[in-house]
Amino acid sequence: MIKSMTGYGRARASTGGRDITVEVRSVNNRYLDCTVKMPRAYIFAEDAMKGDVQKAVSRGKVDVFVTIDAQESDETVVAVNKTLARGYFDAVRSLGEELGLETDLSARELARFPDVLTVTKAELDLEQVGGEIRAVLADALAAYNAMRAVEGERLAADIRGRLDRIEALTAAVERRSPETVSEYRQKLLERMREVLESTTIDESRILTEAAIFADKVAVDEETVRLRSHLAQLREMLDSHIPVGRKLDFLIQEVNRESNTIGSKCNDIEIARCVVELKAEVEKIREQVQNIE
Repeated sequence: MIKSMTGYGRARASTGGRDITVEVRSVNNRYLDCTVKMPRAYIFAEDAMKGDVQKAVSRGKVDVFVTIDAQESDETVVAVNKTLARGYFDAVRSLGEELGLETDLSARELARFPDVLTVTKAELDLEQVGGEIRAVLADALAAYNAMRAVEGERLAADIRGRLDRIEALTAAVERRSPETVSEYRQKLLERMREVLESTTIDESRILTEAAIFADKVAVDEETVRLRSHLAQLREMLDSHIPVGRKLDFLIQEVNRESNTIGSKCNDIEIARCVVELKAEVEKIREQVQNIE
């Protein structure tokens, strides 16, 4: 099943005291271009997240947005600088002895001195936190790919319909092409009769001219290649791997065959078919630009 390059997915989970939200969105791009935007404190998980995106997406401009509310997970550690506390205590006692003052200090009073107590956050378990974020990313990617698959099926259905139309136009060209040769032969014969009223007309010359004309306007090779391209396009639309680039290349070949048919045939009916055919090709090309 083909997928669109445009999609959106979102997932949210509360784990380890953290409320994690991941959003994935993408637009068309020739190659894969992934950008991850997340709080600086968790930037260590960026490379692993990009790797997860590369496994799920082959091309497109993909933006991943991560928001994390970690207030409930904030663990604090109170550390005591015993050396500094001892220094304060000795200094105060020495000062009291020198000035004849009482030096009775309680632990609470000593703790009020600068830097005796320090409060810090507990270190993160990087592997665990990274795993939690990536788990939410996996859910977001699943929703994102589901949306892309739905849109891809719509694109495929539209393209299939246009391929049917191109095939019908190709059949019309195949039916009309032999008629143009017959009409040319008849017109040539009538003109020669007008010019050579009383002279015998050389039928062999008429046949030769008609044969030369038929060779110039023959489009059998082009229509055969067109049908082959259409069959390949239908196979690609049923593929389970990314085929956007191949589709883009093949539709260019279809356009080339259409141009060749148009340049060979001077017939009005065939020209109309070619105009319609190229219009369908252009619409398919626009759709293919959205396919991964």
